[in-house]
Amino acid sequence: MVRHGESIANALNQYTGWNNVGLTQEGIIQAHVAAKKLQGFDFDHVHTSVLKRAIITAYIIQDDLNLNYVPITKSWRLNERHYGALRGLNKDVTRKEFGVEQVHHWRRSFYSVPPKLKHPDPNIGPYKYYDSRIMPVAESLYEAYQRIIPYYVDHVAPRLLDNKNQLIVAHGSTIRALIKYIEGISDKDIDGVEVANGTPLIYEFDSRLNIINSNR
Repeated sequence: MVRHGESIANALNQYTGWNNVGLTQEGIIQAHVAAKKLQGFDFDHVHTSVLKRAIITAYIIQDDLNLNYVPITKSWRLNERHYGALRGLNKDVTRKEFGVEQVHHWRRSFYSVPPKLKHPDPNIGPYKYYDSRIMPVAESLYEAYQRIIPYYVDHVAPRLLDNKNQLIVAHGSTIRALIKYIEGISDKDIDGVEVANGTPLIYEFDSRLNIINSNR
């Protein structure tokens, strides 16, 4: 699993969520470095979100590994969690406005929901891929988990059970949700899990998808 390289919003210290932003030059470099760390892996399938910062990172990794021919699935279920009314705001500014503790709770708690939009915003992200009845106005990590894990169970785990290596290129909260599920981390302890941009997390499983080894 790889979190996308540094995005423009990361560099500006902004909440991004479903905003569709590209990579910085540093983010592009991070994607190339991630590919170097994945040399030797032969992936059967690549999974990413429908947000371009993850898609571009996935394309760079595939290109560098000469795996352009490998099928890639882009699913909104692997999107970053929706940050609601915080989208586009500077994180330091919100700490001053709402307090450090409250902001930390919104960002890291499993159940805390950030301030909501009044209604879904059709002007951000590739919304044409979503059912309007399920477009969020904000998400806790728990709510994002409810859409992310079924994708993993339905589309990633069966391929792993068939002894096929899988690459997931996604977002910080997406990968935190997957780490929670794969490692069985508690609702409380997931608070302390951080995912760095462009750093591959590698898991090796047995025939029942129990972890044999990982680099986390």
